[in-house]
Amino acid sequence: MPSPNSAYTGRFAPSPSGPLHIGSLVTALASYLDARANQGQWLLRMEDIDPPREQASAAQQIINSLIKHGLQWDGDVFWQSQASATYDFYLQQLLDQNLAYWCACSRRQLAQTKGLHTGQCPHPGTPSNAALRLRIPDESVNFTDQIQGHQTRIQTDIGDPVLKRKDGLYAYQLAVVVDDARQGVTDIVRGVDLLDASAWQIHLQQALGFPSVRYCHIPVIVGADGHKLSKQSFAPALDDSHAIDNLRLALRYLQQTSAPDTITEIQALLRWAIAHWRPQDIPASRYINELSPDALHHHR
Repeated sequence: MPSPNSAYTGRFAPSPSGPLHIGSLVTALASYLDARANQGQWLLRMEDIDPPREQASAAQQIINSLIKHGLQWDGDVFWQSQASATYDFYLQQLLDQNLAYWCACSRRQLAQTKGLHTGQCPHPGTPSNAALRLRIPDESVNFTDQIQGHQTRIQTDIGDPVLKRKDGLYAYQLAVVVDDARQGVTDIVRGVDLLDASAWQIHLQQALGFPSVRYCHIPVIVGADGHKLSKQSFAPALDDSHAIDNLRLALRYLQQTSAPDTITEIQALLRWAIAHWRPQDIPASRYINELSPDALHHHR
């Protein structure tokens, strides 16, 4: 945990594939509270680089929900769809240094390695028929997560990730690293389902000469069927008309001490939550079972 006087820049980076749900609010709130408790900046980045998965109105719905819940970001919204030239610049840098390669392997061909691409590429390709992959060195990467503790990953654990897809779209692993560096992000608070991706991203940070960041991966919420709440699993959208109740429920998921019932105004609740923020109380488990709104009436 950085000291309150240290430079801190956090961010919330949703993809506009649907409106926010309670799981995404928990992540947004955790990153917001961690930034504000450390007197830092909190940025909003819209990861709109996958048009086939995006909904036309989702970005504005996300922005509206954050405003309704009092989660005001610093500066302008950053749109990844406007950063293509920057992504191409860094991709070319990696190619020039032989740190990336064109790969025409199909998912079927990689099935025997559980989808991981490790070692020499058996089906090298060209920009017209292949994906661009980062060449991960045969060495371990070690980092300490604020919630999940010490982590170690080796090349055979993670494989060589795609940086640019066969269809020409930029991959998340590239965009997130480049944009975190461009925006000066120092601290990343996000769901534990992205914990393994941190190893790829650390390798890419090092390959591009970017500074390292601090990580905090929080548990993800799973429904009764055991699957993560997500837009893809049709998790219900937040009801913005019940914003203060949504925030209280999100604080319960984060295992934070319940705010007094006498607090009935959103900004007052957020000020209270910032003053009492204890990330060390967030469970180190990977999953948290979904709570019903009735759980709001049972304080810690």
